[in-house]
Amino acid sequence: MISVLIGIGTFVLIIVAVALILVVLAQRAKSDGGMAAMGGGMMESTFGPDTSNVLSKFTIRATIVFFVVSFLLYLGYVHIRSHGAGGQGTLPNISAQAGLPPVPAGSPTPAAAQPAAPTAPVPAATNAAPDAAAKTGQGGTTTKAP
Repeated sequence: MISVLIGIGTFVLIIVAVALILVVLAQRAKSDGGMAAMGGGMMESTFGPDTSNVLSKFTIRATIVFFVVSFLLYLGYVHIRSHGAGGQGTLPNISAQAGLPPVPAGSPTPAAAQPAAPTAPVPAATNAAPDAAAKTGQGGTTTKAP
């Protein structure tokens, strides 16, 4: 029953919103002498010489209807939320483990768990006596000067 009323209320709210937008756009600005955007005298002949008064009254009434229908829709959704879930009024509890899910035994290890490989090779230690004329080149190799 409530969901049908919410559907009807939503339809009414959309119609009132569109009408309110059109009425606000049809009103003349304070600085504008006429309704040039809406055909000038057409609005005058439709609503009479007191066009701005009719449009402003309709705007006020449409705004009141818009806010009342919006509030009633809000109350309808609150009623559905509090009475729709088995009368509990709370969200269901979902049990979940804290942390990462378990990894099956046959799967490869994730990249984050693998040890990082060294970026540059480490030169092997030599037992030879240090030579003053030796130079170290790229890659950690030792060469003798001629």
